[in-house]
Amino acid sequence: MRLLAGRVAVVTGGARGLGAAIARHLAEAGAAVTVLDLPDCDVTQEAPLAAALARLPRIDLLVANAGIVPPWRAVEALDLDEWDRVLAVNLRGAAASMKHAAPRMVSGGAILAMASINSEQAAPAQALYTASKHGVLGLVRAAALDLGPRGIRVNALAPGPIATAALRERLAARHAAGGMAPEAALAAEAARTPLGRIATEREVADAALFLLSDMASAITGRMLRVDGGLA
Repeated sequence: MRLLAGRVAVVTGGARGLGAAIARHLAEAGAAVTVLDLPDCDVTQEAPLAAALARLPRIDLLVANAGIVPPWRAVEALDLDEWDRVLAVNLRGAAASMKHAAPRMVSGGAILAMASINSEQAAPAQALYTASKHGVLGLVRAAALDLGPRGIRVNALAPGPIATAALRERLAARHAAGGMAPEAALAAEAARTPLGRIATEREVADAALFLLSDMASAITGRMLRVDGGLA
């Protein structure tokens, strides 16, 4: 099914991981996809980002996916320079992407921001990531109210643990520091879900396609979790 035939889509942070999986899936569904990623486009730099978006003939779909997962730190060990860098990408970057894409969009357009299960829950030593993703959900809810009268939908996608290359790298680093072995850590996450497994990149991309397509034409201001049913 070419659900997005004739649509022009932009995916920030689309060179690897979930962003790349989503970009490929949107292209398979018929969209003309532009990927914006480092080193050519940095979402923390507003002017180059605005220029990159302005070069497109129009924008029907935006996936604000660019993000950073910082090291886990307890509140008393926060690195505030790191705090500023992560919020600049995860939250300010999403806001800047919406700011400059929205004027290029018309009724029927859709925006999808990459949130997280951390957008509505927290865990120890994850204050920075949690704050950034709570912010993304708030941004989505407010943007949906602003853009809804123009017929533009804005939603959030919230993956749980997904075995991307980036996650495996983080698990390997934690294992080297004395943590659980990567495969054991993934198995433990799978055991927490009612399905007994974690979601895949393709399943996240399927959810993105749904929210961006006309199948979700009455859905806006919402967050869809793709997490195997984690409580």
